[in-house]
Amino acid sequence: MAEFNPLTADATLKQLAGNEEQNPLRKYFRQPKVHITLPSKGKYYPEGALHTPETGEYAVYAMTAKDELSIKTPDALLNGSATVSVIKSCIPDIIDPWQMPSIDLDAVLVAIRIATYGEILDLETKVPGTGEDRSFAVDLRKILNKLVTSNYDDVVVMGEMTVGLRPLTYKEFTSAALKTFEEQRIFQTINDDSIPDAEKLTAFSESFAMLTDLTVSMLAKGVIKVTIGDTVVTNPEHISEFISNVDKEFYQTILDHLDTQKQKFGIEPFKVDSSDEDVAAGAPKTFEVPITFDQSNFFG
Repeated sequence: MAEFNPLTADATLKQLAGNEEQNPLRKYFRQPKVHITLPSKGKYYPEGALHTPETGEYAVYAMTAKDELSIKTPDALLNGSATVSVIKSCIPDIIDPWQMPSIDLDAVLVAIRIATYGEILDLETKVPGTGEDRSFAVDLRKILNKLVTSNYDDVVVMGEMTVGLRPLTYKEFTSAALKTFEEQRIFQTINDDSIPDAEKLTAFSESFAMLTDLTVSMLAKGVIKVTIGDTVVTNPEHISEFISNVDKEFYQTILDHLDTQKQKFGIEPFKVDSSDEDVAAGAPKTFEVPITFDQSNFFG
């Protein structure tokens, strides 16, 4: 038997690769439509979860037909798998969207929406006070610009203590949302008149305890470091125990700070000025229209 020569084998593989027929349609494959910076500025991603281009701007491709089908599957949307699939398809530099900081989510989805359908989002709503249907055009570029220029404040100072924070990952964010959804179903059970009151009380107590534990757990995951003088604590178990045993003032301060950061990276409602005709018919002078990520209108 001839001796294996790795140099010859390598040359053979290169030759075979060179002989592979190139797809003549490759030049018609989709091209990036948008380039964005991320609200996180690339921070908070674990190693291997993000590829950062030299320019710091990430290419965004339009959705494929397969992407559109997956984003309209209710179960896949609920558990986050459809969103992850679409992000990997449309922004390949985000290698593992599950590890993406949640503060990047809205900006990423808005960019994909712009790349796929254009810069204008048409909203339809009923005017409060009159019930009349109205249509409004929202410029998504303005929304995207606001999101990518916001800054995440990841430090809170309280007396001699400095607390380092991070946004939740998309995986953690989705898990929390699923648990909250499950608890909401329990509350629906409580309103079922066919269930005995004793069972309702038990279900409510269990649901309330689980939601409380969830809130504390999510807050603890968002704290990555506590510094007091020369003492630096980064052990997640120690931090979790600490969060479970601090006084209400400390807990509320961190919770309020995280809520403020969350609002900075969310999409604000669209503000509408009512026409004179609508005001005369009973509408307020101004009102707000929420911009939601409903798959039936945001993506299609």
